Amino acid sequence: MRFLTLLDPVKEITGVTFPILMFLISGIIILTVSRTFLCIWQRNRVSNVRGWKVIFISGLRMDIVSMCYLLILPCLITPLAIGVPYLSQIWLIILPIWITFGLWLLVYMEAATPFFIKEYDVRPNRLFVEYLIYPKEVMSMMWSGYKLELALGLIISLTTVYFGWIFSNYLVQDLQTPNWYWRPVIALSTVALCVLGARSTLGHRAINPSMIAFSHDNLMNDLPLNSSYSVLYAMKLMRKIVDSSTIYPPMKTNDIIHTLQENSQLTTKAFTQPLLPTLAYHQASNTGKRKNIVILLQESLGARFVGGLGGLPLTPNLDKLMQESWNLTRLYATGTRSIRGIEAVTTGFFPTPANAVVKLPKSQNNFYSIAQTLKAENYHTQFIYAGESHFDNMKGFLLGNGFVDIQDLPTFHNPDFIGSWGACDEDLYNKAHEQFSMLTEQNKPFFSLVFTTTNHSPYDYPQGKIEPYNHPSATRENTVKYSDFALGQFIEQAKKSDYWDDTIFVLVADHDSRAYGDQIVPIDCFHIPAVIFGGGVAAHEDNRLASQLDLPPTLLSMAGISANHPMMGHDLTKDVAEHKQRAVMQYHNNFAWLNNDNHAIVFQPNKDIMTFHYDPTSHILIPSELPDDEIKTANAFALWGSLSYKQDFYQWNKIESAQHTMPQQ
Repeated sequence: MRFLTLLDPVKEITGVTFPILMFLISGIIILTVSRTFLCIWQRNRVSNVRGWKVIFISGLRMDIVSMCYLLILPCLITPLAIGVPYLSQIWLIILPIWITFGLWLLVYMEAATPFFIKEYDVRPNRLFVEYLIYPKEVMSMMWSGYKLELALGLIISLTTVYFGWIFSNYLVQDLQTPNWYWRPVIALSTVALCVLGARSTLGHRAINPSMIAFSHDNLMNDLPLNSSYSVLYAMKLMRKIVDSSTIYPPMKTNDIIHTLQENSQLTTKAFTQPLLPTLAYHQASNTGKRKNIVILLQESLGARFVGGLGGLPLTPNLDKLMQESWNLTRLYATGTRSIRGIEAVTTGFFPTPANAVVKLPKSQNNFYSIAQTLKAENYHTQFIYAGESHFDNMKGFLLGNGFVDIQDLPTFHNPDFIGSWGACDEDLYNKAHEQFSMLTEQNKPFFSLVFTTTNHSPYDYPQGKIEPYNHPSATRENTVKYSDFALGQFIEQAKKSDYWDDTIFVLVADHDSRAYGDQIVPIDCFHIPAVIFGGGVAAHEDNRLASQLDLPPTLLSMAGISANHPMMGHDLTKDVAEHKQRAVMQYHNNFAWLNNDNHAIVFQPNKDIMTFHYDPTSHILIPSELPDDEIKTANAFALWGSLSYKQDFYQWNKIESAQHTMPQQ
């Protein structure tokens, strides 16, 4: 690398700051080149928001911020250490390692970015970090379906480390030693510049991603960032629980509570516990024999893949089930992660900009779920999952909050097919059928959450079961089709079983496969199937607007469980006034509220409230002025989850204690 000697004149002029300056310039070049390729790849969306100028100007600003963070320590130590016996030798070993690691981090994260954008439509963020917690599952998935990406990552990493090491060693060779009295001056001056560059402002608050957001398109707001900054910023936020009241417009606590109560199906007089303001007695619509409850939670099954909801022709068995069951045609997921779906269908808890309660510390035990109510009513409560149930902390959360039985992959006897995420859906449903039959034979009422795995990248499924919809065989569409095939077999088996007539089933997706697009919240990507079926459930097409939050109170009501609980979802077996029908959606840090008139209100961190009319045909959000009372309602809904978590309104022991003193209606 003789061309590096061309930099010798610069080294002579800049002296001890030369490696710092070159590292800064190299990093900015790497990040700018990456951003250029990303913008060219997404050029139509960049042009639609007129983002070329702002992305590159803000991008340069954010790259300087990132590099300054990496340079603060070298700026402090290098001028003080160079030329000092022993200390200089040690630092001249550490500094090239620091620079090489920094270059690798920048290059690797940018190389991983296109694959992450393709899956999540944003730069690497908290999800990137969370997946690293489960190396076994993730590496199995990557090895099965992403060998090319793994190979590219390895080649890029080795190449970056090799050339970075050569480059960094050149940078630290033959540095001029400053006079002793200049050393602290140089160190303090460069550190001060780095701190100023890292803050990127003289204002009270340092720069953050919301300060450079300029568009309704979340990906466009991410492009000025770089992926190293995006991930490290997400890690910083993960260390604290994001409270919606700190990023969304504030409301008085009493106003939030009163608004929530007014928008429930009950009168405000039903809420008699000031310390548990949503706890109330809910009378079940079924006053006859109690039923078992089974939630069939489908991995990544958005409405776009369901023929019966106007999607692709991939789900003939589900389409048939919709026609002969209670079909909720306008039900929306609360988020884009499996744990968000689990949160909604088991606890009825409102989504927040923080993580789902499945992973939050205060909700790991003594937190309300319908399993708590059902366990208290002598139901056997279980989770059936064909993978490793510890993933995403599912096992710990469920066992801590009313579930007593975990049936995961280690309990499966000789499964026919095991993919990256566990046994196939046929094995899962066979396990479920065995469990339900056994519990019925033992005369035990049961509640079971059955969570599928097949419809997840890298799309492993047993071959020869279906006629592929497209090629290659390992595609989302083909796994949807296979999963529907397995569902059809289970339904046929269940209809002949002893438990069919005594069980209320609901099939619902945890979320869509991807949420993407140039809308501030892509509402159409939250539309999911939900079908309630079983013995005695009449065929009915229900076009009311609904949310995953409405399912747990509805299931309790259908099962004949009258109970005190804190859930604010609607019991869909009863009338829901049109002005109270709503869906709530958490999309990264944005919260959306949608009502039956297709009025949509979106809250972004530390920004003005945005109001729209949602066109369900084109799926476009059209800016529109909306009534103040709707904005107030949406604001209360956006703040409720964090308030409820912070104030312990979902603590099970408090609920148990209070319900002994509450009137039973």
